[in-house]
Amino acid sequence: MTPIASPTLVSRRFSISPVPAAASFLSLLALGACKDKPTPQRPTPTVSVVTVAKAPLPYVISGNGQVEANRTVAVQSLVSGQLTRVAIAEGDEVREGQLLFQIDPRPFRAEFERAEATLARDEATLTRARGDSVRFASLAKDGYVTKQQLDQAFAEASALAATVSAGRATLQRTRLDLENTTIKAPISGRTGQLLYKAGSLVRASADQLVTINEVRPVLVRFPVPERDFEELRTRAGLGKALAVKVLPGPDTSAVITGVLAFVDNQVDRATGSVLLKARVANEDRLLWPGQFVNVALQLSVDKDAITIPSEAVVTSGTNSFVYIMENGEAKRTTVKVGRAAGTRVKIDSGLVGGEQVITEGQARLRDGAKVQLRKPVSARSGRGGRNGAGGGGAPGSPAPRSPATGAPAADGKASEGRKGQGGPNR
Repeated sequence: MTPIASPTLVSRRFSISPVPAAASFLSLLALGACKDKPTPQRPTPTVSVVTVAKAPLPYVISGNGQVEANRTVAVQSLVSGQLTRVAIAEGDEVREGQLLFQIDPRPFRAEFERAEATLARDEATLTRARGDSVRFASLAKDGYVTKQQLDQAFAEASALAATVSAGRATLQRTRLDLENTTIKAPISGRTGQLLYKAGSLVRASADQLVTINEVRPVLVRFPVPERDFEELRTRAGLGKALAVKVLPGPDTSAVITGVLAFVDNQVDRATGSVLLKARVANEDRLLWPGQFVNVALQLSVDKDAITIPSEAVVTSGTNSFVYIMENGEAKRTTVKVGRAAGTRVKIDSGLVGGEQVITEGQARLRDGAKVQLRKPVSARSGRGGRNGAGGGGAPGSPAPRSPATGAPAADGKASEGRKGQGGPNR
């Protein structure tokens, strides 16, 4: 009788069966494929360049300025009284010496006449006293008048002379008061708001009647940074007036030229700048007191300056450098950056002119890296052109047309009737 095999022995026999040779071969092939997979390479960076050239570079200081009147006078009355006449309107152009206001002159005329009469009386009394002193002097020689009487006559004449002098001063003051009842323009300019009307009572040297601003010429005040002050001092000491260009605002193309008229005698430590003023004729009245303007002061001109766009300069700590494209490679060059001129900077050393300086894509570069030049965008590659991408077809191919009307389809595709009948594949 044949013995029956144990189930445990059967399962062990199957569990230790060897792996088929085909499966082992596939595993080794998969491992070899993983080891031989190539590493992807980074694409060559695309950059934009600009050619370095030498050109004259003006040394221009630009900033914000504010217009102020050349002279400003707050008109006040020198006498107190009632305002009987206002001879101007608000905003009028007035000339120096023109009548502005009239104060009631009657009380001042009466005072003047009283002082004039008092002076005439004192002068007559003085004349008599001097005559008496002369007679007393001749009588004193013969002994008819005592020494005391003679001294008294001379003392009275001296006192009356002092009284006459005081009377003349009083008469002069009253004459000035009478003249000051007529208020005239001390300068030429434009008047502001009238603060008092006819019939008002005004106080002497207390109530401001109107303000006059001289607007031809005007002054434009603007600060200059301390770092540019040394160059300014050098140029201002040549005996030639520096020209200042004033732009009234961003919405106007007018450029007004003035002359530097004032340089402050100290540096403002709070702002680190020096205050300057330019005098502008302002004949066309484009500038107005209180107006904010843009100012440009040209100090000098560098004949052969090397400038590059400011975005081409890369700063690392205290060093500055640029990338130059040579033979398809980026070459790192250390430069010394000078002053800024708008969107460009002046290069004091490191470049000589003619180099191809990279202005875009420097963040992905290193010294000696391969680079390729960015191709310019075609001027005819816009949407809606004959050869554009509006229809999605090949360049130069006509746009799809409607079979019903023969006109181009509105959306650049064939009409619904042509769908599924050989229309373009999407």
